Amino acid sequence: MTNASYQQFCPVAMAAETLCTRWTIVLLRELVAGSTRFNELRRGVPRMSPALLSKRLYELETAGIIVREQLSPGSDINVYRLTQAGRDLQPVIEAIGIWGQKWVETEPSLENLDPELLMWDMRRNLDTDPVPVGRTVIEFIYPELPASQRKWWLIVEPDRSVDLCHIDPGFDVDLYVCVDLRTMTEIWMGLKSVARAVGDGKLTIIGRSDLADAMQTWLGLSPFAKVRKLAT
Repeated sequence: MTNASYQQFCPVAMAAETLCTRWTIVLLRELVAGSTRFNELRRGVPRMSPALLSKRLYELETAGIIVREQLSPGSDINVYRLTQAGRDLQPVIEAIGIWGQKWVETEPSLENLDPELLMWDMRRNLDTDPVPVGRTVIEFIYPELPASQRKWWLIVEPDRSVDLCHIDPGFDVDLYVCVDLRTMTEIWMGLKSVARAVGDGKLTIIGRSDLADAMQTWLGLSPFAKVRKLAT
């Protein structure tokens, strides 16, 4: 037992000793979402220090929730994969997210705006089916942010993989999306539609009309966006 032990035999208390340390549930969210490399996990938890991330990964490995493996024989790159015990946590993580979408008030949620996390989530949930064949580049511009956080590029490659760039990749841009961070977060969370944001003058789309018209579809949205919010 650790100093944080509840000293109860109850399975809820025992599980909480492992799962409820700071950042652990959020880190598990990233692992359940499919991130496996250290740098991928960092992009999903950008405010978590590398030292604490390493510590939590070690704790999850010790608890049998993840296993650390070499990317390939002889490689110095590690990947972290969920064990059966870790995969069994998927419905737990999803249930927490559903509860949060339903019952956490909107305004407190929108006080925690983070362009890096938002763009990383958008990158891994983007629906490539409506996107034209070939390389497609979509530039997001958040005009109110500092220059270092203002521009982001989502790149759909011909093999339908999606990359996220924070430095200009040098490709021709097919679609420019100019929007404030709060509005884009509202859209991503399912609190506002693309059409409404455009109608309100909060979102400007310039470029290929087929991409612009299909934005609500290819954007993908948060996995919890379809859950009806019960707290306002």
